[in-house]
Amino acid sequence: MLRILPVNKHYVAGMFLLISTSVVYAAGAIEGEVQRQPLNLTAITMFLLFVGATLCITYWAARRTKSTKDFYAAGGSISGLQNGLAIAGDFMSAASFLGISGLVFASGFDGLIYSIGFLVGWPIILFLLAERLRNLGKYTFADAVSYRLKPLPIRSLSACGTLTVVLLYLIAQMVGAGKLIQVLFGLEYYLAVIVVGVLMILYVTFGGMLATTWVQIIKAVLLLFGASFIAVAVMNQVGFSFDNLFSSAINLHEKGLAILSPGGLVSDPVSAISLGLALMFGTAGLPHILMRFFTVPDAREARKSVFYATGFIGYFYILTFIIGFGAIVMLVNNTQFLDPESGGIIGGNNMAAIHLSQAVGGEIFLGFISAVAFATILAVVSGLTLSGASAISHDLYASVIRHGKVQQGEELKVSRVATILLGIAAIFLGIIFEQQNVAYMVGLAFAIAASVNFPILFLSMYWQKLTTKGAFIGGSIGLLTAVTCMLLGPTIWVDILGNANAIFPYKHPALFSITAAFFFIIVISKMDSSDSAKDEAIAFEDQYVRSQTGLGAEGASQH
Repeated sequence: MLRILPVNKHYVAGMFLLISTSVVYAAGAIEGEVQRQPLNLTAITMFLLFVGATLCITYWAARRTKSTKDFYAAGGSISGLQNGLAIAGDFMSAASFLGISGLVFASGFDGLIYSIGFLVGWPIILFLLAERLRNLGKYTFADAVSYRLKPLPIRSLSACGTLTVVLLYLIAQMVGAGKLIQVLFGLEYYLAVIVVGVLMILYVTFGGMLATTWVQIIKAVLLLFGASFIAVAVMNQVGFSFDNLFSSAINLHEKGLAILSPGGLVSDPVSAISLGLALMFGTAGLPHILMRFFTVPDAREARKSVFYATGFIGYFYILTFIIGFGAIVMLVNNTQFLDPESGGIIGGNNMAAIHLSQAVGGEIFLGFISAVAFATILAVVSGLTLSGASAISHDLYASVIRHGKVQQGEELKVSRVATILLGIAAIFLGIIFEQQNVAYMVGLAFAIAASVNFPILFLSMYWQKLTTKGAFIGGSIGLLTAVTCMLLGPTIWVDILGNANAIFPYKHPALFSITAAFFFIIVISKMDSSDSAKDEAIAFEDQYVRSQTGLGAEGASQH
């Protein structure tokens, strides 16, 4: 369990963990027992309106999805602003909206650290990856990695890493969907999981990336609007004065002035650094995020995408901070939202934003926010499923099995079959894992992305001496190290399997798995003196020109 440390002891480690842990809160599922609420007909009605609108968009997109480029990359027709909103829609999850505002409600200032920590990985993507990825790749990040490396082993490893990350992430999101529906709509868990899965299959199978993009854009706009409305209403309540907001919160909160003091949640420094590395580099290795950079027409729009996404996400987390303090001011003494038995707010701290929406906007706005919170999960799982389907159809089937000799229609058919199978698997796993704590899955997904995808992608772009043998063996070792350490660590070995002591002592393996991946990739590449290794080093110059200029980028995946 995490423990509170004094501000003057291990402060740096504590702050580092606070910053890094935020991404898990932002990306993961709502954890713990939830209290099912009464049936919310207003929320259900508004959610059905959202579903109806997005299904119309899917029909529109389906008529324009004729080729693999349309299916995987929306024909490269998405602007930087649109793609930035879609990326923000991928990251502004329901767990982020409810969890971080609930954290601020419970702990105060520390919630701000969680919020801004979500942005840690974006400078890496902006300055190191976005432009080169867009110029070198076509549909998946494996296109860029295999530009000068042998496609068979590299695409196989990349596809395995992608599918592992996608499935872990999907389980967490599906479990979160079920719990959210119990809390927000008053419906059964299994029904929520099935609804999410079926809608996700429809969006991706028929509309491809174009439909998925617009679902994410609409959801992002609605969530930003709803959060902005709540924040403005809160500030209006306190005369648009942060001094009044904070002083009122101090007077009402049981912790008093302590809610404005930074704490420090940390188990130990090694775990803090390990988790921070996973989330910093894992964000830059998430396949469904990297895939979004192929939807824009050129590298300039790719850079704009990251710029806009960072702005939207940063603004959103500022809003959650205001919402958390506003909940303290407007809910703590409001008996309408308090549980008479426990004295806390009904449904727990994660319901702070939901109750505040009712306090400032009444039943209709409560229904709107509840519907948007559920819609956020639809957007996230759609992006995940599309990246998983592309790994199966484009990287494995078209490139590895068929060696690039495949018709577009055939590859598109495989993509849609893969989407349906992934959707069914997500529903099945979501129901199976209902009673399990799945928070570790998000952490493991980030660790794998940071230990497999990021090292290979980064070194392929920036290190001339990288070889296929080094990338494949080193990346495989990174994957195995991350999974093994997590299996033998306290989270699974002790908490889930019930053993007395963990074989691997730390909850977060990324410090060790990332180090192992980089070490073996570099050492094995340096030891590789084969003719193919020499050819790959010579090809780096051509790759560098392509990555900087984008000349001939349309054919990147054919190399």
